[in-house]
Amino acid sequence: MKIVCAYSGGLDTSVLLQWLQETYGAEVIAFCANIGQEEELDGLEAKALSTGAAKCFVDDLQEEFARDFIFPMIRAAAIYEGQYFLGTSIARPLIAKRMVEIARSEGAAAVAHGATGKGNDQVRFELAAAALAPELAVIAPWRQERFREKFPGRAEMIAYAEAHRIPVPVTAKKPYSTDRNLLHISYESGILEDPWFDASDEENKDMFRLSAAPEDAPDEAERLILHFTKGDCTGLEGAGVTQVRQELGHQGDGKTLSPLLVMRVLNKLGGKHGIGRVDMVENRFVGMKSRGVYETPGGAILHFAHRQMESLTMDREAMHLRDSLIPQYSTLVYNGFWFAPERRALQALVEETQQEVTGEVRVKLYKGNVIAAGRRSPRSLYNPQIATMEADPTQAYNQSDATGFIRLQALRLTVAAARDAAASSSRAEAGGGGPAGEA
Repeated sequence: MKIVCAYSGGLDTSVLLQWLQETYGAEVIAFCANIGQEEELDGLEAKALSTGAAKCFVDDLQEEFARDFIFPMIRAAAIYEGQYFLGTSIARPLIAKRMVEIARSEGAAAVAHGATGKGNDQVRFELAAAALAPELAVIAPWRQERFREKFPGRAEMIAYAEAHRIPVPVTAKKPYSTDRNLLHISYESGILEDPWFDASDEENKDMFRLSAAPEDAPDEAERLILHFTKGDCTGLEGAGVTQVRQELGHQGDGKTLSPLLVMRVLNKLGGKHGIGRVDMVENRFVGMKSRGVYETPGGAILHFAHRQMESLTMDREAMHLRDSLIPQYSTLVYNGFWFAPERRALQALVEETQQEVTGEVRVKLYKGNVIAAGRRSPRSLYNPQIATMEADPTQAYNQSDATGFIRLQALRLTVAAARDAAASSSRAEAGGGGPAGEA
């Protein structure tokens, strides 16, 4: 029997490789998607092979992740419960997609994951697998009683790893778990399970890895310009942009960048200025509330700038319709329904609304804040001659027309007011000034 196991090199999946072999007597194939973990991937393949994996695939999916998952979600302006930029959520369908492709090519009968039975990731992985490869069995150890009996907590997993000489990046002193990719890094569990615990306190600064604390960020604001084409950021300009591009070894003027390079540059700049930190208690799909701390520096800039571009170029009713669907779209991504027909249908509507979202947005980054500093577009719907408070040279808007407009808008209100006045008068004539039935 062959099992393809989603592998990150973290505590859970490191233990899982060994446990799957012991329990199923299977040939375990480890798979890790490179979606921007950077140094976390160093030595990962060697570690997997030395701790029991028969094979290890480490596939670079960063460009696909940015292009086909992050950017479509940004076009939808998706944000869960008003705060969460969906960094972990949006990565899971891509990981599952590649995992089932490997399972099929390797002739595996099952896929396995280390997602806890209390979390969202189990749902995300398995819904994606059901949509893409329903013939594959799914092994979820955390939902097996024998696994939970052996590992009732993280301390037991750490001890198991030590006993089997499995190196893991978690210690009893720092028992929180992390998940990093191109869009964000998340922190949860352990010391963060107390929602009163202040993760931003001075003594906890070393927990954060992508961003400076806002109070430690530069005292001077940094300006940059984001170029948009049909809802996608396609270029960046600014002194800081040039410097980061050089550090990344990118040649060119920055006006044409791939989605991957856009994310990498914005992550560096946003992190420098303390952009994109979120500490929230969210509602998990499985029913409980959970506290999570997130760093999403590039995504926060992109989300803000995209909205500024839309404000100038999107039709009002199209924007309001799309905005009314943001909670539903975000919940579909959060809950793991990326490959479901309803998400695809919403995406089609989103794409239609983005056809004119083209132009430039200028922002300032300053101590955790993204500040609008200008926007312009050849597809702009803003006409200063119409909007001016001075005389309108175009005569496109006749202020006298507003009288009839307001009267028609007020019609239902005046009719209701007349009805209520008549009812009140009838009650008074019947013997009391108060509501019907009062003495």
